Amino acid sequence: MKSARLLFEDGQVYSGRVFAHASDKSGEVVFNTGMSGYQEILTDPSYCGQMVLMTYPLIGNYGINAEDIESKSLYLNAFLVREYIDFPSNFRSQKTLKTYLEEHNILGVEELDTRAITRHIREAGAQRALLTTSDEPIETLLKKLKDTPKMEGQNLAKEVSCKTPYIWPYTPNETPRYKIAVIDCGIKYNILRHLTNNHCACTVFPYNTPAQTILDQNFDGVFISNGPGDPEPVHETIQLIKDLLGKLPLFGICLGQQLLGLALGGKTYKLKFGHHGINHPVKNLKNGHVEITSQNHGFNVDLNSLSNEIDITHINLNDQTLEGFRHKHFPAFAVQYHPEAGPGQNDSLYLFQEFTEMIASFQKTGAKNVSQ
Repeated sequence: MKSARLLFEDGQVYSGRVFAHASDKSGEVVFNTGMSGYQEILTDPSYCGQMVLMTYPLIGNYGINAEDIESKSLYLNAFLVREYIDFPSNFRSQKTLKTYLEEHNILGVEELDTRAITRHIREAGAQRALLTTSDEPIETLLKKLKDTPKMEGQNLAKEVSCKTPYIWPYTPNETPRYKIAVIDCGIKYNILRHLTNNHCACTVFPYNTPAQTILDQNFDGVFISNGPGDPEPVHETIQLIKDLLGKLPLFGICLGQQLLGLALGGKTYKLKFGHHGINHPVKNLKNGHVEITSQNHGFNVDLNSLSNEIDITHINLNDQTLEGFRHKHFPAFAVQYHPEAGPGQNDSLYLFQEFTEMIASFQKTGAKNVSQ
């Protein structure tokens, strides 16, 4: 196996060995604290443009299967682990992690000091890095690294969104109760599964779909998905939300919350090292319950930038950042975390039911005539 070096833009260097698809890659390095779920993490479009480091030291031990895939492809730039296991032991396993990464041309590196790297990111903040098998001097590599785009200012939703609309299969035996337009900024399949389980027939649209296209097709509600990158440059989706406010119920997750926040006049900012994992505590301010949540985002809505027309519903207990809000007048709400539990816990599945209840209430009161 080839040796590899991970070079951060501040000059910090870590050594490892390639276990899949030897190549040079660059991007922002983020760490994920999940002890399992690496396949769902690999197939989460929200990691587009990033190199993902797992803090749990043993990765690959249960292999890869066809059931846990969360999107049509892999969008991350590289996968970084302490120890790769090439002999998976699980009755669901169909191939090794190495095979899976090489099928998708994703660089995998092991024997990295993941604890030290995680600590460095926590102290210095998320930053760009270059992962290389080259023997070139550090000064030369740092010059190459400067050409890597920063996460700020990038509209990566357009890189992962579908290009044309499609209908998600509706599998329950009973007839669907609601017709939902899903705005794909980097959708995870398990979100669509849970919408379906809550009697929603979903049609998935590209991120830049005009509002009139949605209104012309008589949808009962609109879901704005998760996705990668900076929310501010995703102008088309922000405008879509502005045009739909008060006309249809809206539910956003992750990037969807950030886009809804911007559409409502709020501001977003980049977190120091983001929230990535399946063990983040979030307090529901409505009932006082603490939910253990799955998270994957590098940006957040500024809590203090929202108007008094917004109710804060959820707060992160690690750093007190905004995790959920609801509009007081329009049928619109969002959460920053991932309630679909892919991977993660089932603590927050109630949010999908709240969405359908909001739709039912909206239809009952005839609020479709509400204007902005």
